[in-house]
Amino acid sequence: MSQQKAVPLVYDGVKLECGFRADLLVENRIVVELKCKDQIHPVDEAQLLSHLRLLDLNVGLLINFHVVLLRDGIRRMVNNYREQEESTDGREYIGRVR
Repeated sequence: MSQQKAVPLVYDGVKLECGFRADLLVENRIVVELKCKDQIHPVDEAQLLSHLRLLDLNVGLLINFHVVLLRDGIRRMVNNYREQEESTDGREYIGRVR
């Protein structure tokens, strides 16, 4: 597990050595963003989705510690999530990732 993992970012041919810092990167598979605020806002969700896209990962957790019950402060987010997707044989897949 890596804490405050610096992730380089290349934009328009310019490389920034530290484009952003992921709070936690677990097994190079899951990004965890930690918050402690009254309410999670759309910008917090957009931040996590951006991190997932830049790292080319599928799953992230947005955890807000400013809640009475921790389970109420956990939000799982999936990059490129689709509500329903049909396969070539007509069956539906619910929540299929990529």
